[in-house]
Amino acid sequence: MQPTIVDILALPVVQAGTPEVIGGGPLDRPVRWVHVSDLPDLSNLLQGGELVLTTGRPLADDSSSVAYLEGLAAAGAAGLVVELGVHVDTVPEGVARAADRLSFPVIALHRQIRFVEVTEEVHRSIVAEQYDEVAFARHVHEVFTDLSMKRASLGEIVDAAAGMLGAPIVLEDLNRQVLAFAAQGTTAADLLAEWERRSRLTPVSHQTAIDGPESWTTTPVGAHRQEWGRLVAPRPVAEGRARMALERAAQALALNRMVEQDRTALEQQAQSGLIDELRRGRIQDEAEATARAHALGLRPALTYLPMTVRVSETASADQVLAQRRRVNMLDAVRHAVRTSRQTALTANTRAGQIDLLLSHPPESTPDALPELCAAIRAALTRLDGVLHCTIGVGPESTRLLDAAGGLTESAHIAEVALSLPPGDKVFHRAADIRLRGLLALIRTDPRVQAFAETELRGLLEHQARHGGDSVDVLRSFLELGGNKTELAKQLHLSRPTLYAKLATIQRLLGVDLDDAESRTSLHTAMLILRLRHP
Repeated sequence: MQPTIVDILALPVVQAGTPEVIGGGPLDRPVRWVHVSDLPDLSNLLQGGELVLTTGRPLADDSSSVAYLEGLAAAGAAGLVVELGVHVDTVPEGVARAADRLSFPVIALHRQIRFVEVTEEVHRSIVAEQYDEVAFARHVHEVFTDLSMKRASLGEIVDAAAGMLGAPIVLEDLNRQVLAFAAQGTTAADLLAEWERRSRLTPVSHQTAIDGPESWTTTPVGAHRQEWGRLVAPRPVAEGRARMALERAAQALALNRMVEQDRTALEQQAQSGLIDELRRGRIQDEAEATARAHALGLRPALTYLPMTVRVSETASADQVLAQRRRVNMLDAVRHAVRTSRQTALTANTRAGQIDLLLSHPPESTPDALPELCAAIRAALTRLDGVLHCTIGVGPESTRLLDAAGGLTESAHIAEVALSLPPGDKVFHRAADIRLRGLLALIRTDPRVQAFAETELRGLLEHQARHGGDSVDVLRSFLELGGNKTELAKQLHLSRPTLYAKLATIQRLLGVDLDDAESRTSLHTAMLILRLRHP
């Protein structure tokens, strides 16, 4: 900060002159420089903010003294200090009145002092402060450049900004959710108390600003008009340094995000390319396959596990939205793998499907796989547009090449599992799909489709014409193995009502529902129908 007139008057060298305020405005005006001159007109020599020191010669002539003062005020000078006893013994009354009228401070020194000592001391403090600001700016630049080069985390960048300002700093996203923070002298509980509500009271600005009921200093993070968050200093900080540190930290955060996104995109492309080569059999050497996989982050293991995630999602005609959802699903799966402290190669082979080659270390607990699958399912179902997801797990293999070959089986299992009724299983293996798996392989065969239509035609046509729940009743009856008592409980129907419904179904289909072979045939047709319309 620049010194004010009050600060300069408090200096010992000035106090030795017994200063007296003759008139004028407030003394808290900043002083940019001290200028010594006895010239009668300085209007063309001043740039504004100067404190003028004079021995009083311009005030000796009463006819021009007021014009002299008006010229200083018009030039933007901060004030006038007059040394008495050389050219004038007192400040003229007209000058004192003009000082009040112009709100221009005029100070008289009743004793002589060395002006050179005043200028040296004031200029030294001004230059020293400017040097401190330059040193601070260099320090800020060096720290954040170093953090960017080291690909520091969001938390490390926020910690650095808080350390520079000696104040707590918070990084939030556009939803006012805290991404990282540094408490710096306070507790997290106090700093983040009712954060979302308090944050919404502070308007969003596209530049560094001090606003809101708590006078928060905020800086947007991200490219102009593409901001993805903001840095907040919720405690008072020196405005100049705060602006410098927060804006430089925001640049480092934006660069961090771009680098991480680019790095993730390139890494994912490499992983997808490797999985594609493995599935197509283009890599025949196990040593080459494992070397490339390990170089992409897959930890060495005794066994590898093929997995496939299949997602049922809402249809979208917006291709941009569909692509963004596809990227978000892959990011969610990768994040779940990382947080489970496991490693895997991943590939988004087609819409709604993600393949994984999981490194399965021998020290992993029996719960490791279920916990990972549960984490994947939880992460995916939180995304907008995701209705349901299943995970198919193929056979374990000691060779990465064989595990990659198992992705075909895991994809088949995951797809069939989508047609299964919801259950407690977080993943499925081949043993879980059995007949459904066989039917899924042949469901597109016209003969299989004709079989299902022939078996269920009477019931399907009746429902198409008259509606009703006959198809659902038959499906539940077959899934319960023909147990009418359990079916009545499940459907909350009386026995006579249920029997009437089953009699109608028998009549429409022309079969005996008590016959085991008929039930097997109908159940198979129902499964084929379910696979076509999961």
